[in-house]
Amino acid sequence: MQENTFDSSYDYACQLDKKDELASFRNEFYMKEDIIYLDGNSLGLLSKRAEKSLLELLDAWKQFGIDGWIEGNYPWYDLSERLGGMLAPLIGASPEEVIVTGSTTTNLHQMAATFYEPKGKKTKILADELTFPSDIYALQSQIKVKGYDPDTHLVQVKSRDGRTIEESDIIDTMTEEIALIVLPSVLYRSGQILNMKRLTEEAHKRGILIGFDLCHSIGAMTHHFAEWNIDFAVWCNYKYLNAGPGSVGGLYVNKKHFGRRPGLAGWFSSKKEKQFDMEHTLTPAENAGAYQIGTPHVLSIAPLIGSLEIFAEAGMENLRKKSLHMTRYMMDLITHELKDMGFTLGNPTDDSRRGGHIYLEHEEAARICKALKVNGVIPDFRAPNGIRLAPVALYNSYEDVWKSVQLLKKIMAEQQYKQFENKRGIIA
Repeated sequence: MQENTFDSSYDYACQLDKKDELASFRNEFYMKEDIIYLDGNSLGLLSKRAEKSLLELLDAWKQFGIDGWIEGNYPWYDLSERLGGMLAPLIGASPEEVIVTGSTTTNLHQMAATFYEPKGKKTKILADELTFPSDIYALQSQIKVKGYDPDTHLVQVKSRDGRTIEESDIIDTMTEEIALIVLPSVLYRSGQILNMKRLTEEAHKRGILIGFDLCHSIGAMTHHFAEWNIDFAVWCNYKYLNAGPGSVGGLYVNKKHFGRRPGLAGWFSSKKEKQFDMEHTLTPAENAGAYQIGTPHVLSIAPLIGSLEIFAEAGMENLRKKSLHMTRYMMDLITHELKDMGFTLGNPTDDSRRGGHIYLEHEEAARICKALKVNGVIPDFRAPNGIRLAPVALYNSYEDVWKSVQLLKKIMAEQQYKQFENKRGIIA
C-alpha cells in the first residue's frame, strides 16, 4: 500500500471493523475495556467457551469420580485422541495423526528419541541459531543420550541478518552427516515463516527426516501437512489456540511412520484395548497416540475443547486472511505514524513469509514496552531490542491496532519511556 493512498484516520479503522466478518468472535473472549491486548502470540486470552468446557470437566470429576474416565460428554480416556481429531483440520492432517499430549519440549524429546537414529555417517541434528532456546536444550540432551557431543553434532544454520534464516542456507547445510532436522515453522522473534514444503522436499531427497515446532504458527496460519509430507511436528496450545497457561501441547506424526516404536514409551503409549491388560510388554497404539507418555492432564486439556469449537466455526482460512490484513494495516500505520522515531520493522513484509505478529526493533525497546503497559497496551519484549505486537484475528479489532500505534507515537513524542530502566523484567 502506497503511503499517499493510505488512510491513517480513526474513522477508517472503524470502517474496517464494520466490514469485519469475524468481529462477532471478539464477544467470545474476556476483554478488559481499558486494555489493548497484543500478546496473544505468547498467551492467548480466555474465551467463555474455554471456561465452560473447563467447568464441565471439573463437574465431571465431581459427579463421576473415577468413572469420569468413561462417563460424561467428554470421557477422559480417549479425550486426547478426540481433541487430536478436532485439531487435525488446523494443520491439514488426518485425525489419527494428531494427539493432544505433553508439552512442546517433552513432545520434542519424544520425537527426537524416536526419529534420531544416528548410523554410519548420519549422526548429526540440524537446527537454526534463531530458534527458541528450549528446542536447542532438548536436542542437545538427546544428542548426549545417544553418546555424541552436542558441540560437534548439533549443527545450527547461521542467520545473515540476525532476524531471518534463508531456506537456501538450510538446504546447503543438509549434508550426508545430517540424520534429523528440527526447525521452527515461524521464527519466534521476527515472525518469519519457513517454507516447510520446500524444506521437507529437500530433506527427503537426501534421506533426512524433518520435523517442525509449530508454536508460533498453529492457530495463526494454515498448514497442509497431507500435501507437505512432513515427518512430525510439535506445538503448544496456549498461544493462538487460547487453551490457557501451561495447557497440554500437541504433536503430529505422519501416518507413514505408524508402527515405529516410541523412543520414550509410557502408560498411555499403549493400544487402548490392551492398556489395562497390565502386561510388561508394550503394545503401542497404531496411531499418533503411541507417542503419548503419561496420563492426560485432564483439567489442563479441558479449555482446549471450547477453544477449538470457536476455531471450527471461524475457519482457519478466514482467520489467516484477517491476520494478514491486520498485520499489513499495522505495518502501514507504523510506517506512516512513527517516522524518524528510531523504529525498524524486523519482520518480513511479504504475506507469504510473515506469521501472526509484528516485530519492531528499537534501542529503547525494553523501556518502551514498559511505557506501553502503563498506557494500557500489552506488548511482548524480546531481547535484545525487540517489541512483538500480535493483533489476533479472533479478538483484536482494527481500532485496537489504530489506538496502539497512536499510543506508541505519544510515548515516543513525550519521551515517556525515559522514566523506566531499559532492561527486561523477570518475565519478558
